[in-house]
Amino acid sequence: MRFAVDTGGTFTDLVIEDAEGLALYKSPTVPSDPVRGILDAFEVAASQRGTTTDELLNAGSMLFHGTTRGLNAVLTGQVARTALLTTAGHPDVLLLREGGRVGIFDQRRAYPEPYVPRSLTFELDERIDAQGRIVRSLDEDHLVAVADRLRAAEVEAVAVCLLWSIVNPQHEELAGKVLARELPDVALTLSHQLNPCLREYRRASSAAIDASLKPLMTSYIAGLRSRLTAAGFAGRLLMMTSSGGALDAADVAGAPIHSLNSGPSMAPVAGRFFTAHDAESEVAIVADTGGTSYDVSLVRDGRIPWTRESWIGPPFQGHMTGFPSVDVRSVGAGGGSIAHVDAGGLLHVGPESAGAVPGPACYGRGGTRPTVTDACLVLGYLDPDFFLGGRSGLDPEAARQAIAEHVATPLGLPVVEAAAAIYELATEHMVGAIEEITSHQGVDPSRAVLVGGGGAAGFNAVAIGNRLRCPEVIVPLMGPALSAAGALISELSRGFEINAKTRSDDFDRSRVGAALSGLADLAAEFVAGAGDQILAGEVEYAMEARYPNQVWTLQVPIRPEQAQDDAGVRALVEAFHTAHEETFAVADRGSPIEIESWHVRARCRLSEPRLPALPAPPADGEQLRHRDIYLIGHGWVPAEVWRLTDLPPGEPRQGPAVVETSSTAIVVDAGARFTRRPSGTLHVVPRTARDRAGSPVSSTWEGA
Repeated sequence: MRFAVDTGGTFTDLVIEDAEGLALYKSPTVPSDPVRGILDAFEVAASQRGTTTDELLNAGSMLFHGTTRGLNAVLTGQVARTALLTTAGHPDVLLLREGGRVGIFDQRRAYPEPYVPRSLTFELDERIDAQGRIVRSLDEDHLVAVADRLRAAEVEAVAVCLLWSIVNPQHEELAGKVLARELPDVALTLSHQLNPCLREYRRASSAAIDASLKPLMTSYIAGLRSRLTAAGFAGRLLMMTSSGGALDAADVAGAPIHSLNSGPSMAPVAGRFFTAHDAESEVAIVADTGGTSYDVSLVRDGRIPWTRESWIGPPFQGHMTGFPSVDVRSVGAGGGSIAHVDAGGLLHVGPESAGAVPGPACYGRGGTRPTVTDACLVLGYLDPDFFLGGRSGLDPEAARQAIAEHVATPLGLPVVEAAAAIYELATEHMVGAIEEITSHQGVDPSRAVLVGGGGAAGFNAVAIGNRLRCPEVIVPLMGPALSAAGALISELSRGFEINAKTRSDDFDRSRVGAALSGLADLAAEFVAGAGDQILAGEVEYAMEARYPNQVWTLQVPIRPEQAQDDAGVRALVEAFHTAHEETFAVADRGSPIEIESWHVRARCRLSEPRLPALPAPPADGEQLRHRDIYLIGHGWVPAEVWRLTDLPPGEPRQGPAVVETSSTAIVVDAGARFTRRPSGTLHVVPRTARDRAGSPVSSTWEGA
């Protein structure tokens, strides 16, 4: 038995994998004590499975955990007091960044503060050049004096990023040795060990972020392990990473930057699996709608999207992690996003969220401001008596009062129209996020399947698919916990990088061979240390290259043997030309290429993916019900209401309808056709897709 836990801003999701398949459980997140929320989810699961929490946890061999703990700490500034040590003359690397701006002519926006302030930036009198030669030696007595200044400044963590340490790490290693001796209780990160990339800002930023998180995440992971052990869990604890894989908890405690964006990175992994199983499109838009944010990614030809430009906060205003991460875009539009009317009479939804505490007004936990969930309850999309499978009731009157006070009255609208406006604006925010990764990048969303994930996915998924003219929308049975489900499908993985610059027209075979050999050794060591629970290990190689005089590089998959002869080098060049043409629609096939660095990713498969465990159908047959729901453009209409497990598989039906599970409610618009797949996935063909295909549209509702 294996477990996956994703701690979100509103709910903690638990997915359990056993011989029967996957099963999903939810419990409210406890912001003040996230581990309490995890244990609460296990208590819910144990109760529903007819066992005790201790017995359930004791049966587990692995627990995968994704958390926003580190991300939230960075966003709110609740990290360790961190110092940065740099080469003399380069104290502003975190301030200058890479020079980008969102609006190049907007002079009103204040320049963002560096991650580490200048008052805690210390310059070391040393210099190594680009060839690794020591120009000016670093004196150990000088390091001791710097350590004294760090102690006086009461720092809790130190990041060291010296020029060209990726070529010759001697000075960084000396700094690490002295600081470990002089300040043994202070967390330390050396940039060349953590992120040996060429770009100085990215290396410094990643080192600073990593160091600042070490005290917090080390304490969190130790506390998590201790409390899980006390509760009965004796298996392997794994943490999800932003690269879409997993690492042992001890490895993440040593480099906690890997845990940033760990939850959202898992949704594309699950989305790819369910798309291959339940849809026909080769392109998938994977949307994960939580309580706070709407996270979207694009999966093409079975490939998870990656980026090296992952920002915490807005691009150029936030802080870059400097690590390859799954490319996930987020907007502040989720089930808990708060709606308000500004002084000019304009309606806004998000990015502020009600979170788990106090939550939406309808939760009855003290919240008084209206959210998207409150709007959906007023519109009839939610059954107030079936929330979380009936474990928690919703208060429709509290939702109406919150919307009336904060939206309807200021706008002069009836409450239901105000609720519809909230819903429609949230939907538009979500459509905009999807357009950023599709039409803005030359991808036609009308050729993609939309995968709805997250507890609030069902509210808008079909409406978004209709708006984008997607041919299919699927909401998997595990959709309300898509990230946690993805964790159980994911692999133990880690990437390594070595800089060995060369040109295709002057290829340094000896240098490249040494780099690839070193990468092979690192990958083999990782696979060998993965334990005896893995099913198989794989190693993938890549190069980071560009045309001469280009600023930015592309990462291109390669085979290591291609670096051994002239024919192989020509194949590397052609692979780059092809990748450049796919990315930028142009290639200069007469030009040589510059190869900047070489990469390897070791992946260890931990299990074969499993489908959800389907509950037994009701003994008394289909349980079709009806209630009125409010559809924009139609008003109140009668709709079929189904429990997903009651729907006969393979039988197409027409909207308007609401399909419920204990974790979500899926709104099917008028004119759409929906079917339950044998896997438990709800498959929907939106009305616009049927119109485009020339399908006759009929409906049980006369006005459809």
